[in-house]
Amino acid sequence: MYHSEITLSTGKEEMIDITSDVRKIVKESTIKSGICLIYCPHTTAAITINENTDPDVKHDLLIGLNKAFPDEIDFRHEEGNSSAHLKSSCVGCSETAIIEKGDLVLGIWQGIYFCEFDGPRKRMILVKILSD
Repeated sequence: MYHSEITLSTGKEEMIDITSDVRKIVKESTIKSGICLIYCPHTTAAITINENTDPDVKHDLLIGLNKAFPDEIDFRHEEGNSSAHLKSSCVGCSETAIIEKGDLVLGIWQGIYFCEFDGPRKRMILVKILSD
């Protein structure tokens, strides 16, 4: 088992490709076969795996999430970031990837993203590698 962290400074709302950071952690772990868990311990952010070749995909995902979860005047949460909590719950706080031959097994178009819905903030991502 191996554990590490990624620290980010984020903008207001964005999707940050963390694939290379996670790959680096997998290589540092020296684990050749197993599972990589990428976890976000924040309630207004998320982790997802999606296309990483066309930057318009990130843009379109954020537009779609904003349409699905707009700021509403009826929300009662005092901080005024209820839509960020909804987006976080919808996208999810973690992803799991397979490790084979000491590297992540991702599809040709896939990347791992940290999704910020309530920045700017200093954020932490936890990565745990489990060996077979």
